[in-house]
Amino acid sequence: MQYQAKKKFGQNFLKDKIYVQKIVQSIPNIHKNEKIVEIGVGLGDLSDELLKLYPIKAYEIDSDLCSLLEKKYSDVLESGRFELINQDVLTLERENGWLHNQDYILVSNLPYYVATHIILGVLKDPLCKGFVVMTQKEVAHKFCAKDGDCDFCALSVLTQTLGDARILFDVPANAFEPMPKVTSSVFMVCKNNKTLQLGFEDMLKTAFCSPRKKLFKNLATRYNKDFVKKIFERLKLQENIRAHELSSPIYHQIFEEIKKER
Repeated sequence: MQYQAKKKFGQNFLKDKIYVQKIVQSIPNIHKNEKIVEIGVGLGDLSDELLKLYPIKAYEIDSDLCSLLEKKYSDVLESGRFELINQDVLTLERENGWLHNQDYILVSNLPYYVATHIILGVLKDPLCKGFVVMTQKEVAHKFCAKDGDCDFCALSVLTQTLGDARILFDVPANAFEPMPKVTSSVFMVCKNNKTLQLGFEDMLKTAFCSPRKKLFKNLATRYNKDFVKKIFERLKLQENIRAHELSSPIYHQIFEEIKKER
């Protein structure tokens, strides 16, 4: 299917079948009650392979592209094996499940410009049980970074809190049409059943607000300096430590100390 990619939607169509197959093969075991959801169908290269194995629910923001996809997938749309929704997922209500009203797994080549927002959305959605997604390489490494890594950030802590993440493989620019200017990476998150405590994400944003500065100074921009000093003393933390040098469990301990003083 021929189609002129639109820059405003960040369209880069994955055409290399080797990488499409690798994505499909990376999908974790699907339980009977779990749905496969795809965001950004594109020309349908990934959808074609997914439909050989699973019924899927797919979102596509481009209405012109949806018209072509409706013709291409007329049979599976009629049978109900394929559900195609022409909508920007970021405009969807997030009550009672964001992308689906039952348990689901997200499998997508995400548009670079909205990837972080979408991943944060599915991380926080209790009905999403996991995902295999492709993003810009540096974004993938932020979500999958371990404490001590230079990429370790608030996104890393959030991901470790809500699941287990790992980088699967890189995808070169020449695997796409048109070619992006960056390398992509596919990564997977298998979620646990935990939820974020109210205020924890805001505390993390403060902790990592200036990554090159010391954690103590970052926290002191939001909380009383003497209060932060007491927390560091209780947890035996050095005042010169930087945000990426702490582990996720320590951030939860810091948050528990903050909650005590509320």
